[in-house]
Amino acid sequence: MLRFDVRAAFRDDATTFEVAADLTVRDGETLCLLGPSGSGKTLLLELLAGFHDHDGSIELDGRSLDDAPPEERDLSLVFQNYALFSHLSVRENVAFGATYHEDARDPDALLARLGVADLATRSPETLSGGEKQRVALARALCVRPDAFLLDEPLSALDAPTRERLRDDLVDVLADETAVYVTHDRTTARAVADRVAVLRGGRVAQVGPTEAVFERPATRFVAAFTGATVVESTDLPAGLDAPTGTLAVRPEHVRVGVDTGVPARVTRAVREDAAHRVTLAVGDAELVAYAPTDPPTETTVAVPPGRWHVLPRGGRDADA
Repeated sequence: MLRFDVRAAFRDDATTFEVAADLTVRDGETLCLLGPSGSGKTLLLELLAGFHDHDGSIELDGRSLDDAPPEERDLSLVFQNYALFSHLSVRENVAFGATYHEDARDPDALLARLGVADLATRSPETLSGGEKQRVALARALCVRPDAFLLDEPLSALDAPTRERLRDDLVDVLADETAVYVTHDRTTARAVADRVAVLRGGRVAQVGPTEAVFERPATRFVAAFTGATVVESTDLPAGLDAPTGTLAVRPEHVRVGVDTGVPARVTRAVREDAAHRVTLAVGDAELVAYAPTDPPTETTVAVPPGRWHVLPRGGRDADA
């Protein structure tokens, strides 16, 4: 188990950004740092890796990393832009760090594991984006670090490649200790055992992935993870909603059911195999997924237990 405690300020020209995070990553666990652009998730990763001068303190398992160079931190960072050496072959890239690690993994076995063994003699410049990222992952795995740091490794890939590599990552990271940065909640839900939602350089909520998505602590966490936030007083009585500020996920809202209350479709957008539907319900607005484009006048229902009452301290818009 790794615990990292970062209390640091990073200055870039006239801008100062502060990061404060005390997080634990269990052995064999993938912890996802999830947040919008500018929330500090990539900066936090780069501070851990030793890429920036800073004011403050960075500790890993109680050991100060403030003066430790990147190569002494035993952390492997996978960049979103691959960062492969163009003058080395694919195999040479993967084996690059093995020279300095006696217990390094076999580069050829890693290339086979990631499905790119046939590219071993190729130059990185001849590879597709997905192939480059697989090579970058193999290189990170080769040196057996204490933890992998992955900075949005799928963001530069086209949608089909991104989905295939995301599915493969679930298998590749199954027994590894990793910190994974993303702004994409779908990716976070797919790869992470636990999620830490960041906002303004601070941790807004951390916990098991499904617990964070189903039971957000604040309006911000609810909205960023894809839930709709409404006041119970704006809902019709027939929905049998609890009292308070409520969060409900689109997949829990049922459209066109006989036992539902009247609703009006104000927007329907096709997303792959379903329609993402926005509905006016009483004085509130709900979002749902429907297999087909529903009629303008329809009904909605929410099964018992699917409403989440936000804690009183998390109800403010800025919480």
